[in-house]
Amino acid sequence: MTTSSSSQVITEYGKQNIFGRETQPQLVEDYTSYPEEAEKTNGRWAMIGMVSLLVSYFSTGQIIPGIF
Repeated sequence: MTTSSSSQVITEYGKQNIFGRETQPQLVEDYTSYPEEAEKTNGRWAMIGMVSLLVSYFSTGQIIPGIF
């Protein structure tokens, strides 16, 4: 394949390639703390959800205002 100056990809048969270019995969070398960080993040979002549920219940008397 050859590339012209207008960033269009032309195939060897002279036709324009209309498909997007694939991005190169990135290799991350250090995954040692990923499970711990993911667990912390998940726990924090769960705490935010519980606090927002309690605040909405105490302020409106419903768990999801307008539905329950």
